[in-house]
Amino acid sequence: MRRQPVLALALVVLLVTSGCLGVLSDDATTFEAEPADVDQAAASQTGFEKNGTRDSVATREIGPDGATQTVRVISKVTTYEKSLTIPLLGTARLGVFSVVSTPAVEIAGQTFNPIGDYSNDELVRLVTDRFGSLSNVERVSSRQVIVRGTETAVTKYAATTTVQGREIDVFVHVGKIRDGDDFLVGVGVYPQALDQESEILTLFRAIEHPASA
Repeated sequence: MRRQPVLALALVVLLVTSGCLGVLSDDATTFEAEPADVDQAAASQTGFEKNGTRDSVATREIGPDGATQTVRVISKVTTYEKSLTIPLLGTARLGVFSVVSTPAVEIAGQTFNPIGDYSNDELVRLVTDRFGSLSNVERVSSRQVIVRGTETAVTKYAATTTVQGREIDVFVHVGKIRDGDDFLVGVGVYPQALDQESEILTLFRAIEHPASA
């Protein structure tokens, strides 16, 4: 049985399409992120398995009225999953950790990717407002975690989501940094009934960018 919590998918969609307009154009300027992933030893230690990396392509119009420029933004989404067992649902891939790498889109010293301005609270709020995948969202705590050598705020939320037609309580961890030319966003989701916090934080600490070959 395989079922990712709706939140993880919704947040990834939000991150890579926020502010997007129009369709792909042959004359668009392209900004492509370097893929990110997790150190293989850390993934193995925590029991998470890589489920591949995919591209998400979108376009945006940026610049002042009358002088806009079309840009193509290619983000990379890498997902890890873990099979967990909880009552009523049985065993399913209920543990999810995703790393989104999205280009900063810098032109003339200005950064145009809206992800750069989002706080962790805003990321979760946007998912709730736009996709309705979460309810009863409450901020639980925030802690500093070293990600890519940078002290990074990773925020923990309690929420309710629906999996296979049943409501379950989940914890969501969100953290964001800028690394080189890209923004990296990590998202971890798991049932509250199972303590996976230390594993999720281990994955945050083990983020690699660019991804290892």
